[in-house]
Amino acid sequence: MSPFMAEFIGTMLLILLGDGVVANVLLNDTKGNNSGWIVITTAWGLAVFVGITVAAPYSGAHLNPAVTIGLAIAGKFAWAKVLPYIIAQMLGALLGAFLVWLMYYDHFQRTNNPGYVLAVFCTGPAVRNYRSNIASEIIGSFVLIFVVFYVTGAEITPSKTPIGLGSVGAMPVAFLVWVIGLSLGGTTGYAINPARDLGPRIMHALLPIKSKGSSDWAYSWIPIAGPIIGAAIAALIYLQLH
Repeated sequence: MSPFMAEFIGTMLLILLGDGVVANVLLNDTKGNNSGWIVITTAWGLAVFVGITVAAPYSGAHLNPAVTIGLAIAGKFAWAKVLPYIIAQMLGALLGAFLVWLMYYDHFQRTNNPGYVLAVFCTGPAVRNYRSNIASEIIGSFVLIFVVFYVTGAEITPSKTPIGLGSVGAMPVAFLVWVIGLSLGGTTGYAINPARDLGPRIMHALLPIKSKGSSDWAYSWIPIAGPIIGAAIAALIYLQLH
């Protein structure tokens, strides 16, 4: 499998399972309706595990433009590969979101709350204050990228997983995403990944969804800029410490 295809498939699986749990919890008449934040954050952590397990041996399993950019800033990833990785991640996120819509089509049809429909695809603030919202995304993304450097040793090569323990090695990053969601996710829904938010938001805008309402483009820059800024800060501090 090529690195491009690995990033594409890994990100697709991440979004399929991550947005899928939000659909299961929020949409009407699902088996998991109203099962809560613990279910959502747990499944997102496990979705990260699945995506990393598939993609890691071939691409290093970035699955996130903020990870790719952070590693490049730290000198651990070639800048020439950054754009192809981000394109693969975006395409995977688009497909993952489309598959969630296909999977839960009947439940989208039965859900009349546009806010719940949008939340399946992308993040939004609990309290809309752009200054606080971007600070939340910067902090959450900083924690993600900074800790990933220490979990992986910043080693991203095709011949080994970023953690070096085979598929079991994906677990520390899964736990990391889980705890970020539990501890820091209550303000903005912890995008911490530009592709995770932008790809599904684009799909929300394109798909014929009953009661979908606005795609909230006025907010969409927050989950793009925040994670990239947080990743850059994490990489620069990592370089200073090493």
